[in-house]
Amino acid sequence: MNDADDHKQKMKGVQAKHRAKVAEAQDPDRGLVLVHTGNGKGKSSSAFGVIIRALGWGKTVGVVQFIKGTWITGERRFFDKLGDVTWHTMGEGFTWDTQDRDRDIAAAQAAFAKACEMMESGDFDLIVLDEINIALRYEYLSPEQVVDGLKARNKRTSVILTGRDAPQLLCDYADLVTEMTEIKHPYAAGIKAQRGIDF
Repeated sequence: MNDADDHKQKMKGVQAKHRAKVAEAQDPDRGLVLVHTGNGKGKSSSAFGVIIRALGWGKTVGVVQFIKGTWITGERRFFDKLGDVTWHTMGEGFTWDTQDRDRDIAAAQAAFAKACEMMESGDFDLIVLDEINIALRYEYLSPEQVVDGLKARNKRTSVILTGRDAPQLLCDYADLVTEMTEIKHPYAAGIKAQRGIDF
């Protein structure tokens, strides 16, 4: 058997295994919970990519941002132009900017109340809770509170939760957990954040 035939046989085997796995998979008949966490870049960016995918299929999408406050980002500018995403930016900025724990807690609680309202409404196929894991890390919200909110969501609604340091309880509840790992970052070399790449 030559290399081409050997490759063809191997690929047939791979294809058969893949088809068998697909045939065994079942539709959960409910929205999924996805967690994007870790110390590497790409958590929110990945979530916004899923938003584009959902919109491509005519899905209804909402976003609640927990930390970024009035910070202007390319994704917000894009989706504002598109007009197809219900967007609530409810944080007051990075925690080191506000330096007021009570205000940060109040902002996070208000953002989560809005998120719960949206999740329970039945109006959305996908909701992104951007940087909610940061609010959890600083104990502005409790993991139990967030998981209870996810459990109460409408059956049709999938939710993506982003941010570093996702708590174990949330990861245990989620259907998918992806940890972004930083290998190299331009900021460590003194390069400032770039418009259109970093924000």
